Amino acid sequence: MENEIFKCDVAVKLEGELACFTRPEFKVERVTYPVMTPSAARGVLEAIFWKPEIRWEVRQIWVLKPIKEFSLLRNEIDSRQSARSKTFFIEDKRQQRTTLFLKDVAYLVLADIRLKSSTKDCKKKYLEQFNRRIENGRCFHQPYLGTRECTASFEKASGNEKPIPDCLTIGNMLFDLAFCPSESCREMEFLQHSDNKAHKRAGYKQALYFTATLDKGVMTVPQSKYEELYGLEGIDVKGIG
Repeated sequence: MENEIFKCDVAVKLEGELACFTRPEFKVERVTYPVMTPSAARGVLEAIFWKPEIRWEVRQIWVLKPIKEFSLLRNEIDSRQSARSKTFFIEDKRQQRTTLFLKDVAYLVLADIRLKSSTKDCKKKYLEQFNRRIENGRCFHQPYLGTRECTASFEKASGNEKPIPDCLTIGNMLFDLAFCPSESCREMEFLQHSDNKAHKRAGYKQALYFTATLDKGVMTVPQSKYEELYGLEGIDVKGIG
């Protein structure tokens, strides 16, 4: 298994007391997937290292500890608070919601770096930057496991990690969100990086899903979904090499 770990550009071990990778089909109560999603893994990698010239592609997610779930009932409010929102009396907005969490989790994320076609530097430059950051424990913000309250610790894989022996059919899992520029469907505005600059675009977002299975503790992410994602977003990337 050690050889498998180092086939990809990076291998990052993540641990946390709690995790919640929310299933989008449940609108009221938060229910977690049993395994980390590719988009959550990408978010962790981008928290450690990100440049507008690169895209992260998650290849595999290893589950290193047995899957344990527990539910928590909490008092929340049904409105967001911000400096722009009107004031309100909290007791009028209070409601109880249940969240299904994962507890005592550990994952190994195997991923590759893809360079955008406009990038002139080689991939080795970015890999070395990433390795320096992870060895020094540096990150742009604290990585988290699904939601910001579930913080994660991270370290470079040692090569001795072993996935759990479990097999599991997960079914439809969120792969990622595609932010698609469009003049005919201007539902939102977002920033898109091209030519190493950020440009404001109008368009819409589209959720992409894949059929997820856990095979002896390893969930493999289909590479074809990244080609679909880049096609929707209109992004050109170079090959793996």
